Amino acid sequence: MQPLSAYKWPDAQGKFGDYGGKYIPETLVSALEHLDTVYNQLKQQPSFQNELQDLQNNYNGRPTPLSFASRLTEYYGKAKIYLKREDLCHTGAHKLNNTLGQILLAKHTGKKRIIAETGAGQHGVATATVCAKFGLQCVVYMGKLDTQRQQMNVFRMKMLGAEVRPVSSGMQTLKDATNEAIRDWVANVDDTHYIIGSVVGPHPYPAIVRDFQSIIGRETRQQIRQIENAFPDYLLACVGGGSNAIGMFYPFMADESVNMVGVEAAGQGIESQKHCATLSMGTPGIFQGMRTYLLQAAEGQIAEVHSISAGLDYPGVGPEHSFLKDRKRVTYRSVSDEEALQASVLLAQNEGILPALETAHAVAYLPYLMPSTTREQIVIINISGRGDKDLNTLIKNLDGSLL
Repeated sequence: MQPLSAYKWPDAQGKFGDYGGKYIPETLVSALEHLDTVYNQLKQQPSFQNELQDLQNNYNGRPTPLSFASRLTEYYGKAKIYLKREDLCHTGAHKLNNTLGQILLAKHTGKKRIIAETGAGQHGVATATVCAKFGLQCVVYMGKLDTQRQQMNVFRMKMLGAEVRPVSSGMQTLKDATNEAIRDWVANVDDTHYIIGSVVGPHPYPAIVRDFQSIIGRETRQQIRQIENAFPDYLLACVGGGSNAIGMFYPFMADESVNMVGVEAAGQGIESQKHCATLSMGTPGIFQGMRTYLLQAAEGQIAEVHSISAGLDYPGVGPEHSFLKDRKRVTYRSVSDEEALQASVLLAQNEGILPALETAHAVAYLPYLMPSTTREQIVIINISGRGDKDLNTLIKNLDGSLL
């Protein structure tokens, strides 16, 4: 592991070492430069930070608890397990941390129309939520397949006043929704702000989303010191685009004793080619405005991917994760659809918490990690979202196998 005690990434060009950057049409250059300038000015202003913190506390319901998982700890008989309860945020996931920050950026840049992409629907719901609160027009792009497996979130977005545009191209999942959102943005850049939902895309988005999501790790640092008077030995989080993981990991980056594990979707198995294990099996390339690890076919085309969780069904990953993989600061592993399903049952029946299927991937890594831990150690899992949205998928895959 290489220490990152002087961690100051990205650089002025928006690069995390060899990754990140800004690979975009000329139409978007001035908009991104303006967004970068406005963000760097606003984040230094106490009035902006106070407004955002007030929204986080009194609208989003922060700080979220850090809960000791007593029965899960007893089940493994090893390290103490704590759960960072992002599932208790307003709208049911960590996504509102970012959309609250970005809606304030849109307000300060004078944009009246908001667009977003979504996979599992949680970012779409969070975007529709802030648009309703601030009275802005909202359009959400969502793969047609994802609209079918996340019907409840589609209805939630419509209830909040958003227009949901199903995308029928490609695999009809998150990648394709993002492509359509980018096309919309290029055509309507003068009056439209694109609220990207993860630490992906061209600079400055990976840094902006990371900064807004880092409230997760900042709270966790303070809470675990108060509870245990110690730092954790391990942090676990699922990784698709990677915002909940970076949000947890970033404030611990200089703490060399803290081991961080990002858990990707192995789908039907990484040998099957039906997976989303980008950091485990991918290679560097340029995609959707950034250079990062990608799952690519032999001729360089973006590979078809699969995960039972719509939010992890993405062939790329945030460029900061690519950098952290190469620097060996974060370890990246993957678990299968079946392991994630069983982890959902395990957490539900031992702690009374039904996690999102995305989150369940992090829980599913415990059987690999826990045997090597001791009773004195501490493991914290980021419970990035709740599982209500996945009930149709859970019923389809688990009904008949439960008691």
